Amino acid sequence: MNTAPSAPRALTEWLLRPPRPILTATVLAITAATGIAQLIHPALFDQFRRDPDAVDAGAWWRLGTAMFFQDGWAAGLIFNLLILLAFGAIAERVLGRWRWAVVYFGCGLFGQTMSYLWLRSIGAGNSMCVAGLIGALTVTALRAPDRFGPRRPARRILYAVPIFAIVDTIFRDNHGLPVLLGMALGYLLLPRD
Repeated sequence: MNTAPSAPRALTEWLLRPPRPILTATVLAITAATGIAQLIHPALFDQFRRDPDAVDAGAWWRLGTAMFFQDGWAAGLIFNLLILLAFGAIAERVLGRWRWAVVYFGCGLFGQTMSYLWLRSIGAGNSMCVAGLIGALTVTALRAPDRFGPRRPARRILYAVPIFAIVDTIFRDNHGLPVLLGMALGYLLLPRD
């Protein structure tokens, strides 16, 4: 009789043992609160989104606030909260809290800034923040496969992440660059302990 826990149960137990993903839960709660407020008062989106004309006029703070509002409205909010919960909790466990914060907010701000400078697009969302965490997790798993990586042959799929990020960037989507920055930060900040 096999007494080993199932993979989902083992992952859940791993994520919930101390230290718990408190930073992920905090950012998730703030993002959920701003998203719900936006759904109740749609004018909030217009006030806090990334808007190139408003940034040009001096509202540079919109590059930061855009990380907490969602241009996908209810569907975007639900999807982005789920990916934050999944990847954020794992990244916080693997990277630690301060590295998580550097990658999440650094990649999010970088993505919002590049969307403003390069694409000149109006929008909002935390998906670029999570894209950065995915990039950092990818390079961490590749550099320290015995500690953080999937078992062979699943490890090969990790090489698809930078390829998808480059293709995404070529097609002028704003998620590829935060993934690549997340990979660079993951390389530089790889946990040594």
